Amino acid sequence: MAAAALLGSALALTACSSDSAAETAESLTVTDAWVKAVDDGMTAAFGLVENTTDEAVTIVGASTDASTMVQLHETVADDSGNTTMQEVDGGFTVEPGETLTLEPGGNHIMFMDITEPLEAGAEVDITLELEDGSEVPFTAVVKEFSGAQEEYTADMDMDSEDMDMSSDES
Repeated sequence: MAAAALLGSALALTACSSDSAAETAESLTVTDAWVKAVDDGMTAAFGLVENTTDEAVTIVGASTDASTMVQLHETVADDSGNTTMQEVDGGFTVEPGETLTLEPGGNHIMFMDITEPLEAGAEVDITLELEDGSEVPFTAVVKEFSGAQEEYTADMDMDSEDMDMSSDES
């Protein structure tokens, strides 16, 4: 239950170069954070990010020791209803008083190449990188999840900045 208490609390900034950036980061809270359990390859982090400031805050990146490449992703549908995950251009902007939902099939933090198996019950430390240079660290619990069984194209370039990943919803 300690992990649940940690996830339910506001997370403070650990280091920052300015008071303004510190105030911005301290005003973002991450709750209900979790990562899909996997043995290898790709996975994603989900949860709720709330902006309690009176100004918009933009998340421009994320990092974790659990993956060598982390991207902010969105899921978009084409005219035929097929969905594609792609890196978000410009990051996620969370408006004042609003909550950004990170969820399977929607916006999420994509771990492109995990460094070791992520087993249910483990915890993953993640840091959000904000446009003003500040950071918001939080911890997510690893959970089993049977949804989001995406199939990725075999010819993906893992170093591509504009890599798309198509899901097969059969």
